[in-house]
Amino acid sequence: MEDFVFNTTPSIRQGWGLASKLAEVARDLPLGPDRAEVFFVTDPGIMSLGLADEAISSLRSSGYQVTLFEGVEADPKATTVLEAVSIAKRTNAACVIGFGGGSSMDVAKMIALLACSDQPLDEMYGVNQATGKRLPLILVPTTAGTGSEVTAVSILTTGTEEKKGVVSPIILPDIALLDGRLTLGLPAHITAATGVDAMVHAIEAFTSRSANNNPLSKMLAEKALILLGANIRSVVEDGTNQSAREAMLLGSTLAGQAFANSPVAAVHALAYPVGSLFHVPHGLSNALVLKGVMTFNMAKCAEEYAHLAPLVFPDIDTTQGSQGVAAAFIDRLSALNVDLGLEAGLRQVGIEKSHIPKLAQHAMKQTRLLVNNPRDVTQADATRIYEMSL
Repeated sequence: MEDFVFNTTPSIRQGWGLASKLAEVARDLPLGPDRAEVFFVTDPGIMSLGLADEAISSLRSSGYQVTLFEGVEADPKATTVLEAVSIAKRTNAACVIGFGGGSSMDVAKMIALLACSDQPLDEMYGVNQATGKRLPLILVPTTAGTGSEVTAVSILTTGTEEKKGVVSPIILPDIALLDGRLTLGLPAHITAATGVDAMVHAIEAFTSRSANNNPLSKMLAEKALILLGANIRSVVEDGTNQSAREAMLLGSTLAGQAFANSPVAAVHALAYPVGSLFHVPHGLSNALVLKGVMTFNMAKCAEEYAHLAPLVFPDIDTTQGSQGVAAAFIDRLSALNVDLGLEAGLRQVGIEKSHIPKLAQHAMKQTRLLVNNPRDVTQADATRIYEMSL
């Protein structure tokens, strides 16, 4: 067996309505007795929907001084992080709580780190480049998709429109709080896109060429796909289904644990420019390039795809050999996207053939991700995958 390292969030707590008891959870953070200043990070959409109201009320009624930062945008900018860090330092924040989708949680991670570290943000990008300590940190996901609550990754958009990642176990939170009730209000389209995002995490983690691909990540990826495959249609068709909502959230977290240790690859590398250049939500960006990348990867991992296929689609015909099962898996995933109401191709989000050279150029900058792909990807390959995805 190959050597590997597996890092994850030390405490994961799941409970329906648990966010309304956030103050009780926060008591387990390593805070001094006189340090009750909480920096609460979220976005305007969460606040307008009232999703954070009970959590904030729980903190304030228990004596915590809450500073609210609700300026997180989709594909969060590095400048947003720096603005928030300035406020956190000025208010003497003792801990950070990230409440929302992947953007809010990724921003919260960096605030917790930058509020304590003297290292400039520009020096933190890359794998294990970040140094210093961080503030105590709780992450509360409101979508079942990103898995950010258990990943040592924060993705930010720089001033050049390029997405860069800070990857370090330092930014793993102390506590991940999973409350499926928070996902009840998600529209069907967002539910579908984030659910497919979680499935992509599991598929890419299982097939990752990373030297740290390991049995724990593979096991978690498999269980994630079982949960996600069995419940994604249910939550899209009936968003009030409590058991399905909880299963999707747990599946997302398990997939997050998997890819946090066995990193994702070309699907994400090609999806990032779609998001940063055309402002397409991350989950949908992944869904749009998934078929093209998996088809490209078939030459290297058909057997692995064939292994995963019945976990997602128990009724798939497994008698047709690994090539046939893998091809059917790719087709079924593509059809699932459409069945869930997602856009079928890049043209439906405003991307034309003329945009592909710039997309491919930006995708090749994602070396941190491309190195994990089962098959080497050239700029010409990326171009063909984008063309296939139109």
